[in-house]
Amino acid sequence: MAFDKQLAERMRAVLGTTAGIEEKTMFGGIAFLLNGNMCCGVNKDRAVLRINPKDSSEAIRQPGAGPFDITGRPMKGWIMVGPEGCSGDEDLARWIQQAREFVATLPPK
Repeated sequence: MAFDKQLAERMRAVLGTTAGIEEKTMFGGIAFLLNGNMCCGVNKDRAVLRINPKDSSEAIRQPGAGPFDITGRPMKGWIMVGPEGCSGDEDLARWIQQAREFVATLPPK
């Protein structure tokens, strides 16, 4: 299924010239990897974000957010945010910043 190309463009704009960012096609959408670790991406019309697993419970209580579950098995430390949770550029930037901060703590691949 196609993914929201406008959301992908908005993510590119937020990520800007962040060192270590690479784009890959994954899970039927697009992913942005930081030093080889997935940081964020787009699946259909939702943002996919990798965050600290200890922050997941709080994150999925935010508007439009929920667990990342495309297979029937939610992944810990991964969330999806629908359009209602990232329609504003500031909201999207905040989500991406949270993902970027966590992924930066992971060893490069």
